[in-house]
Amino acid sequence: MSNRSNKVAYAIGMALGVGVAATAPQAALAQQAAQESLSVEEVVVTAQRRTQSLQDVPIAIQVVDSTLIDAVAAENLGDLNGFIPGLVVSGNSPTQPKYQIRGIQTSDFGVGTDPAVGVYVDGIYAARSGASLLAFNDVERIEILKGPQGTLFGRNSAAGAISIITHQPEDVFHSTLRVRFGEHGKQYYEGMLNTPLGDSVALRVNGVYNKSDGWLEDAATGQDLMPEENWAGRVALRWKLSEQTSATLSWDHDDLDQLARPAIGLIAVQPGQTQIPFPADPTTYIDPRKAPVYNDVVGNEESRQLDQVNLFIDHSFGEVDFRSSTSWRQFETVNREDEDGTNLIATYFDTANIEDNESFYQELKFSGSNDRIDWVGGVSYYKEKANQISDTHTFTDAIDTLGMNLGFFDDLGLYGFTSSLIEPFGLSMLGLPWREAMYNRGDFEAFAAFGDVIWHVNDRMNLTFGLRYTHDSKEFRWTNGPHETPELDAVVAGLDELGFFDTIGVPAEIYRFGDVAFAVDTPPGGLTLKDSWDDVSPRLVLDYKVVANVMVFGSLAKGYKAGGYNSTEVASKFDNEDVWNFETGIKSVFPQAGVVLNASAFYYIYDNKQAIVLATDVEGSDIPQYLVDVSDEEAWGIDIDAQWRPIDQLRLYANVAFIDATYKEKFTRGDNPIDLSGQPTGEPYLSASVGASYGWALGDAGDLELSGRFAYRGKQRCNDDSEQQGDCSLQTIFKVGEATERLDLRLAWSSAKDTFGLAAYVTNVLDDQYVTGINNLTASTFGTPFASISEPRQWGVEARMSF
Repeated sequence: MSNRSNKVAYAIGMALGVGVAATAPQAALAQQAAQESLSVEEVVVTAQRRTQSLQDVPIAIQVVDSTLIDAVAAENLGDLNGFIPGLVVSGNSPTQPKYQIRGIQTSDFGVGTDPAVGVYVDGIYAARSGASLLAFNDVERIEILKGPQGTLFGRNSAAGAISIITHQPEDVFHSTLRVRFGEHGKQYYEGMLNTPLGDSVALRVNGVYNKSDGWLEDAATGQDLMPEENWAGRVALRWKLSEQTSATLSWDHDDLDQLARPAIGLIAVQPGQTQIPFPADPTTYIDPRKAPVYNDVVGNEESRQLDQVNLFIDHSFGEVDFRSSTSWRQFETVNREDEDGTNLIATYFDTANIEDNESFYQELKFSGSNDRIDWVGGVSYYKEKANQISDTHTFTDAIDTLGMNLGFFDDLGLYGFTSSLIEPFGLSMLGLPWREAMYNRGDFEAFAAFGDVIWHVNDRMNLTFGLRYTHDSKEFRWTNGPHETPELDAVVAGLDELGFFDTIGVPAEIYRFGDVAFAVDTPPGGLTLKDSWDDVSPRLVLDYKVVANVMVFGSLAKGYKAGGYNSTEVASKFDNEDVWNFETGIKSVFPQAGVVLNASAFYYIYDNKQAIVLATDVEGSDIPQYLVDVSDEEAWGIDIDAQWRPIDQLRLYANVAFIDATYKEKFTRGDNPIDLSGQPTGEPYLSASVGASYGWALGDAGDLELSGRFAYRGKQRCNDDSEQQGDCSLQTIFKVGEATERLDLRLAWSSAKDTFGLAAYVTNVLDDQYVTGINNLTASTFGTPFASISEPRQWGVEARMSF
């Protein structure tokens, strides 16, 4: 790590050291007794689709509970980014997040493809990324499973799985109210009520509301940017029908309505400026962390409305347990965002992603155990209907700029020149909107049957074998038409009627500018393709208890990601992706020392991995396009998860992930393909997270706890295509892909009976901001590359009451 990282670690140590010194006499007197009675808390997980102790599960898992969620003031999965090494969550656009585990992610947001990281809530698959980054609502814990989970969790968990487990209704009355206020107008409210309704029924209700003004400001209008506004609610009713049977019915709603992320332009815009120099010169880029931000999107919006109903029925047949899981989900999203980073109409360009999705899921699962085996098996069915519109919006002024930059028009442009002729008559072709849209529809079905058996060979050794068969069927339609310019068409029609075009000797059709080709036209009625894929995903695990609290294991597992279609490339189809992962590790607990140490080493081969990339040299087009490219990848690495509780008041945490990921075979798309075989995929070698907490027992006055969490992610490993994709940049006054660090601190007080609580927190204490990427979508057309940056330091206070 850097010198700064060492300083951060020293700062955490000093902060906690002050507390230790202040209570040294009491700690010294109590230390011997504390060590004698010290115990390591057992963590229970359901990573293998049955309830087990974390230390008995031969999978690399990191469990996130309320301790970490509170320590970093996390309100969704994106807020945990960096604190779980090996997991990357890009959540700047909550309706279009990206998840990555061990260097594997799916970068496409289109409905024709599926993610490589599966997100599950109470065992129900959240199929689309647009509805996966939801507000934390009554979360009990989160299990991050690293490596392919195709056998246990199914399709589209080739890289791993994120399993979110919520609190369920209980037979006792309790309730909680939490409020949080902070910088930039931050307001956060959460309430929960759990109550029994008679002897056999329990109800649990939870609600969350979150709002902030945003931490960026439009330099031209003063409007706050990067705001937050969302609310979520959950109602769960549990009914114990008999001693053997119970049912739980739940309804979830999530509502998000805020501005979309801004584009921070890298080209300086001066007052009175009307055009941007072309082509873009990287030596003139400005630092986006210090640059003025302009956001002129017409209809700027990022919104989501989601409803989900789940029904779980559990029944015991004695030695066999049965669970039926039924789920219906519907959501709509809109994300219309800036793509040029200026407030000039001559370079105006925005895109919109609009989705409407409905899905149904049914699983029947049986499980049982005896002295020799522990087994689980079942079948599942999934059906989804997805509609997506991918919009691009601009104006005729920007079409002129595009034509001039690409050499189609002279210095005035087509519409500018014509407007100079007709302006004396009160007419103009400038300032008129121009829209192109790609319409996609997908009808998807999937069926699976699975089984997993743990054979207890003896009291120390277990042998596990699992198998899942999956059948995926997909029908996909592209419907793209010519651009929509009704206002321009009306002006052209009026001039044509007056004989204007005959007078100047120019045909009226030229004002349609052929097709700008942001989208390729399809036949009338669209183009439909249909295909299916079959997969068998096995896993084989051997674990052995060296001593009572030390287990070693080895495993071989396969992951599967269904084939599909690229929403933005008409008639493109790709086959399923497969990953084979070999892993060996150790799970160990040393109760007398208060230490938990888990580690694993892995090697995987990923075949036929699909990715959406930006290509600027596509044959027959001067417009950059997002295309699918294919690669085979391999990686090896190490994961370490450690906890130490040297005395009752002090807890230390450390998580480390090392990975060396490279392309086995890859050529970029375009007229001039680049051979990236043998080069790094971009994933840094090292990421790590450390933390500490120290508590003071204040007797009748309650308890006080100081906690700190530090996250580190190493420098991006660049390849020959990284700069084009915006992942790395070495030519500008700022760095892209540099190592990142973040430190969060929290001081919390709770009353003696934990009825009341107060806390103050600071995220990103050192105020380190980083350029997280450059987007070159409009760099080669309008000369307007833009960037995104990480959040600044923010502080807040909160209060909690339970009764």
